[in-house]
Amino acid sequence: MTETGGLAPVRDKAAERTRKRFARRQWARRWLTWRYVLVFVLLVAAVVTAVWLVFFSAVLAVKSVTVTGADLLSERQVKQAAAVPEGEQLAVLDTAGILLRVKALAAVKSADVAKRWPDGVEIRIVERQVVAVVDLGGRWRGIDSEGVVFREYDRPPGGLPRVQVLATADRDALREAAEVVAALPADLSARVDHVEVATVDQIALVLRDQRRVEWGSAEESAEKASVLAALLEAREARVYDVSVPGQPVTSDSAR
Repeated sequence: MTETGGLAPVRDKAAERTRKRFARRQWARRWLTWRYVLVFVLLVAAVVTAVWLVFFSAVLAVKSVTVTGADLLSERQVKQAAAVPEGEQLAVLDTAGILLRVKALAAVKSADVAKRWPDGVEIRIVERQVVAVVDLGGRWRGIDSEGVVFREYDRPPGGLPRVQVLATADRDALREAAEVVAALPADLSARVDHVEVATVDQIALVLRDQRRVEWGSAEESAEKASVLAALLEAREARVYDVSVPGQPVTSDSAR
């Protein structure tokens, strides 16, 4: 065997290895390029799927509405007022509009509307609490501590003070009277037959034994209640004036 003949196979093997290495490098480059393309395609597909699920699919559309905190109101009343569009995509649901409609109910003091994924809406309400009843146009209506009229009674319920609104009273005066009633401690409130309100600073309590308390406005109500409790224990009188709690006055003359 000649030297040339012996080297030829070696050169062929070396060339083959070089070709294979080149082919592998070429394939690696192609795979790297296709890998980026594949990742991009998968990302686009994921985004498209997510958009379809959130904005178009029935999977994330409103299917249920729950109401918590309703007592005076029924769940049906709250749901009717809320008017939540069932079948609408939860992602684009107008919760602010729903909240405004729920808060428009007179008995609702505060409310919150929340999305509950994947397909629910929760409405949480806090109802107003009656502190007194008032005769308005021949109908007994309940009012809360802010003077908001929000429910009706066939007759005055026991245990709640009545508010008598004089001709000179306006809405602000009614609100002030409600604040006075809400500020009364339970033992004093139980002794009140009714509250007379003429103006925002002309409010009086008439006790169940017909003694009268000139209260003034709702300012310093806690101090006025404390002074009145001491006066009721210390002296029998027809009229107690605590409108200026630092200078209370009593009288045996009915006004």
